[in-house]
Amino acid sequence: MTASRPGILASGDLFQLLRDGGGRTRSELAELTGLARSTIATRVDELIALGLVSSAGEARSSGGRPPTRFAFDPHSRVVLAADLGATHATVAITDLGAQSIGEVTEPIEIADGPKKVLTRLHEIWSTMLDGAGRRVDEVAGVGIGVPGPVEFATGQPRNPPIMPGWDGFDIPAFIGEYVSAPVLVDNDVNLMALGEFDEGWRDERHLLFVKIATGIGAGIVADGRLNRGAQGSAGDLGHVRSLGNSQTECTCGNVGCLEAVAAGPAIAARLRARGLEAHSTADVVDLVRAGNSAALQEVRQAGREIGGVLATCVNLLNPSVIVIGGRLADAGEHLLAGVREVVYHRSPPLATQHLRISPSHTGSRAGVRGASAMVIQSVLSPESVDALLERQALLAAAR
Repeated sequence: MTASRPGILASGDLFQLLRDGGGRTRSELAELTGLARSTIATRVDELIALGLVSSAGEARSSGGRPPTRFAFDPHSRVVLAADLGATHATVAITDLGAQSIGEVTEPIEIADGPKKVLTRLHEIWSTMLDGAGRRVDEVAGVGIGVPGPVEFATGQPRNPPIMPGWDGFDIPAFIGEYVSAPVLVDNDVNLMALGEFDEGWRDERHLLFVKIATGIGAGIVADGRLNRGAQGSAGDLGHVRSLGNSQTECTCGNVGCLEAVAAGPAIAARLRARGLEAHSTADVVDLVRAGNSAALQEVRQAGREIGGVLATCVNLLNPSVIVIGGRLADAGEHLLAGVREVVYHRSPPLATQHLRISPSHTGSRAGVRGASAMVIQSVLSPESVDALLERQALLAAAR
């Protein structure tokens, strides 16, 4: 039993004590919070009416009728989540505990524009809801990741280089025509970082997720919270100058950017120059898996280039874990070995004595997992729960 917390007054605060799913009685909640039993009973009844809390069986009786335990009910509502890539979409429904109810991946072309892509996304979700026997009014929130910069406060993409027609498009308003629930939108790498953190690294408060594929980007979790930066562009590793002397032109207009040197297409181009059939990141991975010595050398060197930039990140951010994901990470230890070689060599011992550099636990599911986690964090916060209760009270008063 923890010490009393008399500062807890609202139902949203009380709900946080029940989110671990263990279940507590009214008496235990009164002792934890310092609130009167009558106040606790009212708060619990409000949370039950929302569907967020339900009975979790009976506690051991000390005499008389056994008291009822109450706990968070993650199955009461659902979350719609999507990770949109350049040529595919991973779409899921989860419960409020982030447990998957259904998930599909299908080809899409982000260049087809927002209306076509988002209409198809809605169609997929509708089919999945029907298949799971859930209703649209059970949706607690919607989370979407897109492959470009996003102004998080508005959910609008900002100058996304591979998303023609999406700049400034109001994604939440468009989805809001179909779903009456909060719609949150973020950059895909941010959501991959959040998904990876939520799935396997909650005990590590400082995580850097690096996606290496057609481009290179990073998501930063600092003290357990996603750090998006002032304009939402934190983590743009791909356009940091590599430590080598490369004069390779980058799509951004500069030369020697890490993306132009170490991303999948850059490696494929060098392999083609050596007479190999390599036209994509997937081709590079296939050559590595086949044991091609030229591909092994190029991927390891790419890891060293990435490691050179990450060493600076280690000095600046002092993460406890760096997770390497994205399509090129499927090349396995050859890429990771190059990253580790340089990071551990160029970073001070204090910053690396407990640092782990690990492959992704969630793989291709990181983004959609992060989209769900983003929504759950938002809609189950104390402020959101209290706001929902207030709206329900206003609706009841208007009837």
